Amino acid sequence: MDEETIRQDTDSVTVGGLWSTVNRRTVLKSALGVAAGPVVLSLSCASSDTLSRKERPVRFGVVTDCHYADVDPAGTRFYRQSLDKLGECVDRMNAEKVDFLIELGDFKDQGRPPVERDTLAYLEEVEAVFRRFDGPTYHVLGNHDVDSISKPQSLAHVTNTGVDRTRSYYSFDVKGLHCVVLDANYRSDGADYDRGNFDWTDANIPADELDWLRRDLATARGPAVVFIHQLLDGTGAVYVKNATEVRDVLERSGKVLAVFQGHHHAGDYNEINGIHYYTLVATVEGQGAENNSYAIVEVCSNLDAIVTGYRRAACKTLTLARPTEQRV
Repeated sequence: MDEETIRQDTDSVTVGGLWSTVNRRTVLKSALGVAAGPVVLSLSCASSDTLSRKERPVRFGVVTDCHYADVDPAGTRFYRQSLDKLGECVDRMNAEKVDFLIELGDFKDQGRPPVERDTLAYLEEVEAVFRRFDGPTYHVLGNHDVDSISKPQSLAHVTNTGVDRTRSYYSFDVKGLHCVVLDANYRSDGADYDRGNFDWTDANIPADELDWLRRDLATARGPAVVFIHQLLDGTGAVYVKNATEVRDVLERSGKVLAVFQGHHHAGDYNEINGIHYYTLVATVEGQGAENNSYAIVEVCSNLDAIVTGYRRAACKTLTLARPTEQRV
């Protein structure tokens, strides 16, 4: 595979904003053994060869919205092709020896009409490809992961390394980086999404999960990244309804570098109050390998974060200067 044919051109953007407190700079820098002070967080499409191994202690792969099902294409969605697209992603991650691989939801789809037995078979097929990755694997629940099956069924058919199969939201640590997986597949009345009993525009993080998130971030010893399916950086159909409340928890923690999300197939990027929100382009969209999408994220010891997008995945250079004065 010719790497240059599948790596996107760099799109450079500079953004501004202050960190919520001086303590956030101190926590994030000291957690990775770097002196506190002004911080530069940059996401770029630099070649992995430009950084020494010790400068990039954490590297992970990310992919989203495979929507795999053995069904005919619908519009721009080529469901069957997601197996080969995911296979390319896994091969790349194995070659790059990333620390872990995570998918951001809508891992599988369903037939028309849906049949539970077939839906579970699609999930098993796509999980088998995902598990070819030679390292830890993690999943985020998306709305299509519970379209004709339940959350317990979906969770029982995938592996989140070292995580209890009953957990739909959880956290783990890799080389000083704290990783948080959220589940927004709850209706406004607090009920779980279950076998299509939901309006996909009604996504919420319930109170008990928010309480867990506060506690989890409070006890985190290092900088954090967050993974979620539905978006947190705005309002509208594709966003978590109580996204503002969730962002407040993330910002008050003083520890979150970035949020990685799926759901919005076109992809997007935003920065709010010093936290990056990177929405990855969907795997299922478009015919052929040239329309694949996945990325590698590197978080270096100096807190540079390098996002390299492949095929259609956005590849940006984002430099965020952190002033030394405290915001009140």
